[in-house]
Amino acid sequence: MGQASIPCRVAYVAAHNCCYTVSHLFTPFTFQAPAGPLTLPNRIVIAPMCQYASQEGQANDWHLAHWAQLLNSGAGMLTLEATAVSPEARITPGCLGLWDDVTAAALKDILQRARRLAPPMPVCIQLAHAGRKASSEVPWRGGQLIPLEAGGWQTWGPSALPHLPQEAAPKALSLEGIAKVRSDFAEAARRSAEIGIDAIELHAAHGYLLHQFLSPLANQRQDAYGGSFENRIRLTLEVFDDVRRSFGGTLGVRISGTDWVDGGWSIDESAELARHLKDRGAQFVHISSGGVSPLQKIALGPEYQVPLAKAVRERSGLATFAVGLITDAQQAEGVLARGDADLVALARAFLYNPRWGWSAAAALKGQVQAHPPYWRCLPKEAGPIFGPDARIGMR
Repeated sequence: MGQASIPCRVAYVAAHNCCYTVSHLFTPFTFQAPAGPLTLPNRIVIAPMCQYASQEGQANDWHLAHWAQLLNSGAGMLTLEATAVSPEARITPGCLGLWDDVTAAALKDILQRARRLAPPMPVCIQLAHAGRKASSEVPWRGGQLIPLEAGGWQTWGPSALPHLPQEAAPKALSLEGIAKVRSDFAEAARRSAEIGIDAIELHAAHGYLLHQFLSPLANQRQDAYGGSFENRIRLTLEVFDDVRRSFGGTLGVRISGTDWVDGGWSIDESAELARHLKDRGAQFVHISSGGVSPLQKIALGPEYQVPLAKAVRERSGLATFAVGLITDAQQAEGVLARGDADLVALARAFLYNPRWGWSAAAALKGQVQAHPPYWRCLPKEAGPIFGPDARIGMR
């Protein structure tokens, strides 16, 4: 696993001349990658959240506003939304992309401008291919498959099996098509390094292409990429290796811990895949669930995916993110204090409250960085969450 830069211990806060115990949530965490260590100031990760606001895959002013506020959130790391590695890899026409020099230039420009408006924060990008769930409408227009005659595009999967029974089936990827997918991920990783990305998360969850290959519900191939567990994980491991050759920074994978369907991808397989990833040099695994089948039966509730993260962490020894209906600071602290995960990821909570990290610091007596124009905003009950150097004066 990665390691904490400091243990959870008693710390001195000069601003209040008092002592208190540093929370688990606000203890730094360091990933050890081939290109060097990456230290997060706390264990809060902003999970990727699709915005469906791009045109031709290009980042724009929406992303500038969105990323700037999240970079000012007090989190330990921001993960950019699922970023398509090719035009056909997009979930919707509005998805962000990183497949050529044009999309790379737009992403680099917007991200650099956003970073200038906030304190330093590591940035991770989620690289993705939607597979048979591509060519979809944006959620506020129903989110359903867009037919070819209505402006959609050809979808691809491990097998010619539709996600929903009434949908047109994807085409099964040939070996040449699989080779292109691998190349697309590697090229997107190379561009990520060139534009200053600190970490990459490969998307192998939520029913998208890599997950489709993992799950026997979507993968009924008869070749080296289907059938046995070793064959079904082959593409994910190949993509990981290809990306690692292109990118020396922190690298991990998001997986669905279970399909929530009998006969589907299981928690035992997730733990075994995590062991394979650790052996290949992964820095983390991010445990979500579901998304590959409409037959899934998910028992939603607070922390409903945390037991999956705990199981993968215990069995693999790989640094693990827990995610899913973790909404308040004490809840996040409990996940870490129990040893269920190494870091906690939140998504919708940050959309609702882009200063969630500040609120958590106030609740747990932690510290976060803030841009000087915000230093005078704190209510008394928040305490010195910006640290002893955050001082202002007026005539």
